[in-house]
Amino acid sequence: MKRVGEKRFREDPGLFYEDFVIGDWIEHWPGRTITENDNIWFTNLTMNTHPLHFDTNFAAETEFGKCLINSTLTVAVVTGMCVSSTSQKAIANLGWEEIKLPAPVFIGDTLYGETEILGKRESKKRPNCGVVRVRHLGKNQDQQIICDMVRSFLIPKNVSDN
Repeated sequence: MKRVGEKRFREDPGLFYEDFVIGDWIEHWPGRTITENDNIWFTNLTMNTHPLHFDTNFAAETEFGKCLINSTLTVAVVTGMCVSSTSQKAIANLGWEEIKLPAPVFIGDTLYGETEILGKRESKKRPNCGVVRVRHLGKNQDQQIICDMVRSFLIPKNVSDN
């Protein structure tokens, strides 16, 4: 919380560069249950025409026996649920080094996110910033890992500490 007046505070989510400690884990809350509408809208929005995401008759004949959640929706949701406590103050998302999807996600699954702080370094071009490297894990309601990715972002230093 940030004081903005007498007896008045504003939420101030996210961390500054100095707040990240290598090796720390953050558990993100709350989880997010994925609905059929989420999957259909995202599939249409991204123009992904694979019938495994929206054709129940086709999906019933696959090894999964039902529609799969679009994998890019899984990545987006897990990334999004990690933002408020990690990269909410970020200036730029710098990218993903790797994304692994070791288990499928289905309609009705509830996803939870965790973040491990892997590394950080001061920015070479911006002395008031640093680069933070994290690992986001997405798990379902059974604690099965459904997404494992490494991401980096540019984050400001806390100028009020200087």
